[in-house]
Amino acid sequence: MLLDINLLKYQSKLNVDYKNDEKYIFDIIRKRYLVLTPEEVVRQLILHYLIEEKGYPKSRIRAEKGLQVNTMAKRYDILVFNKALEPVLLVECKSAKVKIDHKVFDQIAQYNMTLKVPYLLVTNGPVNYCSIINREEKTFEFLTEIPHYDLIK
Repeated sequence: MLLDINLLKYQSKLNVDYKNDEKYIFDIIRKRYLVLTPEEVVRQLILHYLIEEKGYPKSRIRAEKGLQVNTMAKRYDILVFNKALEPVLLVECKSAKVKIDHKVFDQIAQYNMTLKVPYLLVTNGPVNYCSIINREEKTFEFLTEIPHYDLIK
């Protein structure tokens, strides 16, 4: 189910700077400026949304960290931990120009084989999907909204 989220309302929160004719954007999780790319803009917009609308604490969020998928070194975009410091939400961010299709879902599913989180979110900014995985029943369901941090276990 496609989620109705207006990430553009957070555009004014983005901190963009110029250095040597190159644009940089401030990462609110890693607390440093990064080269501004279309994917990084989406990552920062969804971070603002999760923190401001859904109550996700910055201290429980990690951005762009490495993980091992089978024998391949990969990097996830955003991983959120619950109060017990268990990973609970994995977010895959794409540029607004990248179509959210089965390849994106396959990518996040591969990452989740290692991380085993119950909630998955894919976004390219305008298009957002969130699902919950039931490991015991081996099912998943698309949600009508991203759960508030206080509701995730």
